[in-house]
Amino acid sequence: MASLPDDNSEEQLKPFDGIRVVDFTHVLAGPSATYQLAVMGADVIKIESRHEPDMYREIGDSAELAKEGRGTEFLSQNGNKRSLSLDLSAPDGVAVARRLIETADVMVENYRCGVMERHGLGYDAVSALNPRIIYCSLTGFGHTGPKARHPAYDVVIQAYSGLMAANGTPDSSPVRVGPAVLDYGTGAHAALAISSALFQRSRTGLGQCIDVAMADAAMMLMSNLVVTTQSIGQTPPPPGNQHPSRAAYSAYPTANGMLMLGAYTLKQLQRLLRAIDRDDLAEEVANATAKEIGGRRDEFAELLTNILATQTADEWEAHFNDAGVPAARVRRIDEALQHPQIQSREVLQQSDTIP
Repeated sequence: MASLPDDNSEEQLKPFDGIRVVDFTHVLAGPSATYQLAVMGADVIKIESRHEPDMYREIGDSAELAKEGRGTEFLSQNGNKRSLSLDLSAPDGVAVARRLIETADVMVENYRCGVMERHGLGYDAVSALNPRIIYCSLTGFGHTGPKARHPAYDVVIQAYSGLMAANGTPDSSPVRVGPAVLDYGTGAHAALAISSALFQRSRTGLGQCIDVAMADAAMMLMSNLVVTTQSIGQTPPPPGNQHPSRAAYSAYPTANGMLMLGAYTLKQLQRLLRAIDRDDLAEEVANATAKEIGGRRDEFAELLTNILATQTADEWEAHFNDAGVPAARVRRIDEALQHPQIQSREVLQQSDTIP
């Protein structure tokens, strides 16, 4: 297969060069949205309260960085931004903010509903200043509905949306997803919405208001479960590490470490069976339906449990991958960061511009 061309200059990869973003966000979801824009070349000016700066400046596992106001939780989504401290409770602070907004293409905020309006910086006031502005508001529940003014963080939306109940096993209590997936998911949705609005503005010349809710993003991130629940009238039980009907799409202990198998299709299942020298079973399932495969789940699970215990997870990962079977050893983050694949992709970049 031909490889993708590697002739993109840094300038070509900065589509938002010349776009100014006034960023009134804090904590995680909002800053992650504006960080995406900054990475794409936008001039992001992070506005923080003079009296209450972003609380994430003091959060993280490095006490030294937290003391400097650069906690690791803050650094992860605030690179490539400029910073300005304003007192929005004072007329002079609001006046400075309004002058910045007049020069901006985008304004992003993630305060509770009504806060920016009280400062004279709601969409109606801002669009009167700058009709071309893209105004994006991120909240827990959105600007409409009975919970519009309720506060929220990632963990609250995980609980509210059903995500926690969908995580874990049928025998466990609901389990919170460790990483702040809804914060980052909401940030990605917001960045996409802003990008789309900028593209539309290039055609119409008009700005617009974008209402992004973490609860809405949660529904989108669980689309398959939402559709299933609506279709059958009940929520599927949480699967944990074991697929309810596909033994080859589950996790197993090995001689050293856990291995996650991802043989979801019939062809992948056949490849897996041949890779463990069970050509007979591969032939048996050649024309099997998904229901028939599911009916043999326990049989296949026992087979895999026994054979995978004979080698290490690293050995099985290499063996199955060579055979065209999706599989990976369950790694810690530090192990994943050291893997040659992650390092070769240059996804990890250093930024010297931290507000």
